[in-house]
Amino acid sequence: MTGAATASVATAAPRAGETAPEAGEQRTGLPEAPADGVIVAYHNRTETKAANASASAAESDSAARAEATAKGKKTGQKLKFERRLATGAALYEVEGKTSRAEIDEIVEAFESDPDVAYAEPNTRVYAMATPNDTNYSSQWDLFESTAGMRVPGAWDRSTGQGTVVAVLDTGYVAHSDLAANIVSGYDFVSDATNARDGNGRDSNPADEGDWFNAGECGASYDSPSSWHGTHVAGTIAAATNNGKGIAGVAYNAKIQPVRVLAKCGGTTADIADAITWASGGTVYGVPANPTPADVINMSLGGGGTCSSTYQNAINGAVGRGTTVVVAAGNSNANAANFTPASCNNVVTVAAGDREGNRASYSNYGSVVDITAPGGETATRTNGILSTVDSGSTRPAGETYAYYQGTSMAAPHIAGLAALVRSADSSLSPAQIEQLIKSNSRTLPGTCSGGCGAGLADAAATVAAAGGDSGGGGEQPPAGDTYTNGTNVAIPDSNTTGVTSSIAVSGRSGNAPADLQVAVDIKHTYRGDLVVELVAPDGRYATLKQSSASDSADNVIATYTVDASSVLANGTWKLRVKDVYSGDAGYIDSWSLTF
Repeated sequence: MTGAATASVATAAPRAGETAPEAGEQRTGLPEAPADGVIVAYHNRTETKAANASASAAESDSAARAEATAKGKKTGQKLKFERRLATGAALYEVEGKTSRAEIDEIVEAFESDPDVAYAEPNTRVYAMATPNDTNYSSQWDLFESTAGMRVPGAWDRSTGQGTVVAVLDTGYVAHSDLAANIVSGYDFVSDATNARDGNGRDSNPADEGDWFNAGECGASYDSPSSWHGTHVAGTIAAATNNGKGIAGVAYNAKIQPVRVLAKCGGTTADIADAITWASGGTVYGVPANPTPADVINMSLGGGGTCSSTYQNAINGAVGRGTTVVVAAGNSNANAANFTPASCNNVVTVAAGDREGNRASYSNYGSVVDITAPGGETATRTNGILSTVDSGSTRPAGETYAYYQGTSMAAPHIAGLAALVRSADSSLSPAQIEQLIKSNSRTLPGTCSGGCGAGLADAAATVAAAGGDSGGGGEQPPAGDTYTNGTNVAIPDSNTTGVTSSIAVSGRSGNAPADLQVAVDIKHTYRGDLVVELVAPDGRYATLKQSSASDSADNVIATYTVDASSVLANGTWKLRVKDVYSGDAGYIDSWSLTF
């Protein structure tokens, strides 16, 4: 068999449906997020440090203070250098009340400086939930066959033992159904007034309440304390088999509360530092994390596309081996217009209701990776039941409540990631994400706009990961699935194609006749794409042809290829060509299962 253009490894047949067409996608008019200041990163140009202050502001705090004065004069604002972020960027705060337009003017002033790598607003984000007033028989989201996540089927293989999940949220309010699984965390809320604890950052991540009154936080209504972080934590790892309350998805995992949200939400700068610290990175002035997290859950978000500050912090966390899970958002809009949902290297989670439809509030779109139960509290018991406090402002005593939101969906996936990591601690974040997506099932209801790979299936995912009872002991041999989770951009009108490679070694003989090729390609108007599997000897199989009539978004599918005439060992490639103009995207991840 030759490597001619018409040659193929074998016939490729789709096994899983691709995502539904995008409906009513919002392509313009990004939602504006409030901002508290500006984050600036500098090029580290050592040859120009002596020439001007802005170059040395990359490393010198005194030069950064001089920068604040200079840029303040230029924009008519009073700027103050506040601190250095863990990523090395500088945080500048604006004294006095400032509009978003004025913040944007300051950003432009910094961006005009050739020594600035990037400048962006220090935007504020909020908890992604819609709380409602108020145990295992009520947790349809775990066990119901229609739209539950089939968690009990995973528990005989893994319970999350040995893993730590950091919950970046409002902190933790004491609850007896969670206490046994709490490890030390940190409070990253730097605004002492909003934090309500009398100081800025400290080692106590206690939730002091995030209530506010009408006229505060830009709102025209009163809002009680949500105890949002504790609700999220309970979904992940509430104590189980203790004769009370609810069961957590990964009930033997540990929860690390990391407080980043308080009154009026939280800022990019605080959250970026928290991501770094939770994953084991270094944050200036903060003690090292004694128990770095295997998984980070961020049930939070705000308007706008992913900022460099978020992306840098997330990349660092994933590089340290931490899986980052985020909520898609609750605006019934394209998640690409929300952050951190639109960031790369995260698992973005949409919410499903009890019938298996995309929840009415849930964001959607090509950046969504997976769907999990998020509930809808129009019927109270169709929400997600978890741990909270009964106080409307300050803590008053533990209780349980039904909430709805992508905030409730994300911790289901964070818990599942902990189950998978406990089953096989050698798995990378990209491999964990791919296992979750490739073992999902089709949504039993409807989803307009794109809900990722489907509805997560805990039992199937943990089984594929080779989980052992309780998450400990010897694990079954691994290595049958090979994954590449590094994003590869697909330029518009690129008929030559781009490739993503997987190196296979240690296998004897030829590849199987039923080689499984799972692909996750994010691309608007997927009919533009031709997708091919290239074998180590250069022969290839066409997995997907182009189609001028296929206007749906994304290629998320598993194909079966007869590769029995090809040696298994070597470098396999996924090649993607864009044969029409007008749309672009990227290879999110792909895998080979032998």
